[in-house]
Amino acid sequence: MKTASVMIIVSVIIGGCNTPSPHFRGIDPVRITVEASVFDVRVKRETAEVIRINPEYAPRFGIIKNRAGIAATTVSGCRVKEILGDQALAIIRLDCDQANQR
Repeated sequence: MKTASVMIIVSVIIGGCNTPSPHFRGIDPVRITVEASVFDVRVKRETAEVIRINPEYAPRFGIIKNRAGIAATTVSGCRVKEILGDQALAIIRLDCDQANQR
């Protein structure tokens, strides 16, 4: 019985790893790989939620931050204004003026 309980808890935790925040619910993610990081990216207006979904040993946010910015730019076509977050989840403010889009 203990093993079954542990498996259920682990399944819930793993299943929640790429669950969007309430603001991004209902938006299908775009999965993108940037260097060694795999992200699910959701874009809503001028904000992107970038969730890193692969395991990496002790990544520093500076490296992940740059990769998350590339992922958001690639998916949205917009320029990055600001990146907030940590190694697992970044919220990115975008500048989507027509002049800045690719």
